[in-house]
Amino acid sequence: MKILVCISSVPDTTTKIKLTADNSFIETTGIQWVINPWDELSLTRALELKDDSSTGVKSVTVGHVGPASDEPVIRKALAIGADDAFRVNAEPGDAYFTAAQIAEVVKKEQYDIIICGIESSDFNSSLVGGMIAEFLGIPSVSAVSSLKIESGKPVLVREIDGGKETLSVPLPFVAIVQKGIAKEPRIASMRGIMTARTKQIRVFEPVPAEHLTEVVSFEKPAPRAACKFISADNPADLISLLQNEAKVI
Repeated sequence: MKILVCISSVPDTTTKIKLTADNSFIETTGIQWVINPWDELSLTRALELKDDSSTGVKSVTVGHVGPASDEPVIRKALAIGADDAFRVNAEPGDAYFTAAQIAEVVKKEQYDIIICGIESSDFNSSLVGGMIAEFLGIPSVSAVSSLKIESGKPVLVREIDGGKETLSVPLPFVAIVQKGIAKEPRIASMRGIMTARTKQIRVFEPVPAEHLTEVVSFEKPAPRAACKFISADNPADLISLLQNEAKVI
């Protein structure tokens, strides 16, 4: 059984984001790029399944759409424990374009389980996983919080309104995972860091695919207004502000 984990490169959550002069994109100078947190948890769970000999998982591959400058992030995934990786040599553009590129590689490589994080921490679109499944014509399961292999069959738990749902799905399929899929990201060991230098990153050229969306501009949230303190002796003032300014009652 082969697992593919799709990863994206995102700014570190501690990075202070600046916009370009025309507000068309973020200023990338000085940004520390990391594996998208949801994807890192996905990779951790895939490696846990591989470590368990009873699951039948033989290999874990990471896939990425991006330029050569993203390879340090891919190397980190290899250092964590992925067996190999591929990169589609193109700017990811939008979710449709990204999913089309990943799906094209999957058609050649034939993975049994494809795992995607529920969203990336930069654009938060939550679209790529479902689109990959549609391109491939295979099932997808969203909101997955647990993924196990029992007697050679995948068993998934997903969050639903008011509870959880346990289901099985035939191979191949796409799992779109969220909170709970792994307790915490796996940390790369020194041995893993050293061996990652020699692990293979295959490079594929992109296939023609449309960009169905584009970002027109970015803008930062408006600064928070100053706090207003109301005396406990004047509840009428508080009610007036909640009605007329906050408009919450």
